[in-house]
Amino acid sequence: MSILCVFHPSSPGLPNKVLTHHDDIAATLAEQGVRFAHQPHALRVRPGSAQGEVLEACRAHLDLLMTEHGSAAYSLLNRDGADPAQVDVRDEHVHEAEEVFAVVSGRAQVGLRLGEYVYSVLCEKGDRLVVPAGVRRWVELGDTPFCLAFRLFASERGGEPRFTGDETARAFLGIDEL
Repeated sequence: MSILCVFHPSSPGLPNKVLTHHDDIAATLAEQGVRFAHQPHALRVRPGSAQGEVLEACRAHLDLLMTEHGSAAYSLLNRDGADPAQVDVRDEHVHEAEEVFAVVSGRAQVGLRLGEYVYSVLCEKGDRLVVPAGVRRWVELGDTPFCLAFRLFASERGGEPRFTGDETARAFLGIDEL
């Protein structure tokens, strides 16, 4: 189930609002310039599968997403279990380009600083989140990550994260605490 929690920075352990209906989540995020949609798909690819296997199974889906959003570059978030060798996506960062975060299987929580609030979106299979360029964000995968998602960008350069160094993102409830 997709969940949106809205936090005031003064109370990172207690959300002001919790929404679970896709339409309510989409409407609330749209007020902040973020698009959310749930579009079920029949893809059955397990997080942690080899990249070649993922791309073979998801090629048509990926091509459709890239065409629909005018994307020229993508990265694959593919985790089944903790991997200390991978970059910690929990660190707050920004991108120069709009990001399309599309979950193929598993789940991830995307944190967004929008105005004076933090919007935390638990995304699951079929969820798509479109985050404008320049929005401060982070991705929470929990203690036992299980997520396969595409992150699409208008260009390779636009997909490079610029880390803010702000560690307060870690104060907000994570995917294992909601």
